[in-house]
Amino acid sequence: MKILSIFLYILLFSSVFSVAAEQRDLAGNDSVAEHNAWLKNTFSEQHEQLIPIVAVADMLYACNQERKIEPVKYKLNDLILNMDKNRLAEKLMLCLNEDNMQSDTALNFGLVGCFHEQLAHLPDVERQQKMVLVEKTIESLSRSERKKSFTQCVSAQAIHYLQ
Repeated sequence: MKILSIFLYILLFSSVFSVAAEQRDLAGNDSVAEHNAWLKNTFSEQHEQLIPIVAVADMLYACNQERKIEPVKYKLNDLILNMDKNRLAEKLMLCLNEDNMQSDTALNFGLVGCFHEQLAHLPDVERQQKMVLVEKTIESLSRSERKKSFTQCVSAQAIHYLQ
């Protein structure tokens, strides 16, 4: 179980670092970490406001993918950038049904949604393979480990939307 957790962390960090390397190539000598820190400091209020929207959007995205409550296939960036936050929350509550936003089910949906976007740059087959590993690893992590992973993932996602 620990090996699977370690493998997921390595997989996730390698994905993040490959994206960071691509961004570093585009940004020249500026490091992505410095750029992200500058974004966070400069736009910290917007970042803090965006985090709950991103978290709810991730949960709704994955919930609807699995439970198919809405007949449309949502795109995460549309949910985050275009949907009113109150409507977003209402749709999530409808999708979660008897589960609440603090439940393990909602947390797991959030992780799936967030990592779906983190792996979106990969070819379909590779992304699907890695998502299977992500879902297996989610099952093996403790609630506190999943919360920490979700918090980190959502924070990185919110920074992406500030750029």
